[in-house]
Amino acid sequence: MEIQWLRAFLAISEQGSVSEAAEQLHLTQPAVSKRLASLEQQLGTPLFDRIGRKLQLTNAGRALLPRARHILNEVSDAEHELRSLGETIGGSLRIATSHHVGLHHLPPVLREFSNLYPDVALDIDFVDSEQAYEALMAGEYELAVVTLALKDYPSLNAQIIWPDPCVVVAAPDHPLAQMPELDLPALARYPAILPDLNTYTGRLIKREFDAHGLKLTAKLATNFLETIKMMAGVGLGWSVLPKTLIDDSLAELPMPQLSIVRNLGIIYHRNRTLSNAANALQQLLFKEARGL
Repeated sequence: MEIQWLRAFLAISEQGSVSEAAEQLHLTQPAVSKRLASLEQQLGTPLFDRIGRKLQLTNAGRALLPRARHILNEVSDAEHELRSLGETIGGSLRIATSHHVGLHHLPPVLREFSNLYPDVALDIDFVDSEQAYEALMAGEYELAVVTLALKDYPSLNAQIIWPDPCVVVAAPDHPLAQMPELDLPALARYPAILPDLNTYTGRLIKREFDAHGLKLTAKLATNFLETIKMMAGVGLGWSVLPKTLIDDSLAELPMPQLSIVRNLGIIYHRNRTLSNAANALQQLLFKEARGL
């Protein structure tokens, strides 16, 4: 079984089509189709069904997927370990980041990284923080820079880079912004626009309300903080947003009872040998955490 066959199979499973997999692998579509056909011929079973315009895994494909990832991770780790014997920092580096971190915190670090290590090809996926944790445990990325989970994961290392204090906000003409004094019961009487309550940020907010026995009414939910900012700014509800996002479109509501600080940082698998490129990016992030 050829390693390149497994890489083609994994790319097709991730992209859902041969053409998009070919683009990801920088190959022609016929070359990817040939690799998939060779793999299916060797295994004696189809690995995908065509449903509409997308390819979907068969039972055999679903059984092969975690094993293929494991094999490719082992090959990648061996390559990284051998490369690490030298001092060259190059090759590809696949990382994940959340939209907020990727837009508002990571760019200066990536700019410095690209200037220092021009031979590294960065492959960055924007995903929800919760998805990044799952993907790291499945071996899909070397690193992720996201909102850190509220609990420890035994298989993952996590390091805080940016504490991210949040504040309660509403449109300047919202009724809550006109009140001289505010408390949680008053806040609970109005609908909120929040991240999904199953996200790490949503859980932080809900935990505060649960502790006071109050029901949190979320009128709208989206995981894009910039979208939440816009909707709160036009008066659709109050919200909790990072202090760094607040501008004249929002009024900060004094709520000392509601103290929420998210931790943004880096996560990586304890048992994975990081490439020189991943270690270099990690060191730049640690320098950022120290304020150097």
